[in-house]
Amino acid sequence: MAAVCQETVKPSDSGLAPVNGLEMYYEVYGEGEPVILLHGAYMTIDLNWSQLIPVLSGNRKVIAVEMQGHGRTADIDRPFNYKDLASDIAGLLKHLDIDKADIIGYSFGGTVALKTAIDFPEMIDQMVIISTAYKLEGWLPKARETFHSLQPGFLDNTPLKAEYDKIAPNPGDWTAFVEKFIAFDKLNYDLEAENIKNIKSPVLFIMGDNDGVDLSHKTEMYKLCGGNVFGDVEGLPKSQLVILPGKTHVGLMMDTEPISAFIEPFLTNTPARESFFGQEKH
Repeated sequence: MAAVCQETVKPSDSGLAPVNGLEMYYEVYGEGEPVILLHGAYMTIDLNWSQLIPVLSGNRKVIAVEMQGHGRTADIDRPFNYKDLASDIAGLLKHLDIDKADIIGYSFGGTVALKTAIDFPEMIDQMVIISTAYKLEGWLPKARETFHSLQPGFLDNTPLKAEYDKIAPNPGDWTAFVEKFIAFDKLNYDLEAENIKNIKSPVLFIMGDNDGVDLSHKTEMYKLCGGNVFGDVEGLPKSQLVILPGKTHVGLMMDTEPISAFIEPFLTNTPARESFFGQEKH
């Protein structure tokens, strides 16, 4: 994994938040404006965010979570669905007395982030969406074929299983958790274009050029969020699109340095917003 920061940071706070029947595990790092991190499928805080947390927590309050069934958050008798998962994130923010936060989500976590902004717009400020689609059809046919062909043992000899065995409250639940999540991954989903268009938060989309999300879907999401304009005349939109070359879905998240190089200026509003002709796009 490409490292931007060799420093190891420890959380200033951690715990289990009672949210919608879950005991949701979270960690807090640093001080400043809050930003919440949502991991990808089967991942944990450490596996997904260990390289980015030291960078962000230098001047931000970082809240990293483990969602339903992942890591230290035990599963409950509730199917996986984006509406409930988004409600969990809103519930956690309320538990932590945070009225509004920026949000960064990767893959599965990116879709949860989009749903959170749709259902709880008053709680989400700026968004960073990394390598995901707002609907199943946004993934390439080969990606959808892979989702449908996964078998419960496909992760047994990976760091994902090793980490689960180490930190999960019930390590013996691994196979049942994977089976349940595979079933969820096969379901058709669509957060709907109109809902994406109505998101008021500025969105930074970070994608790989070969990450399994159809190129047309990447540009569609950006257009729905105000992108694809003649910026010299109309001014730059609030949202941005980054497509990193030579990056797969997994490889993109492993390359923290270029990701952080785009995230930090976006969240601090440092990119120029004015056009050459002095106009500004809102």
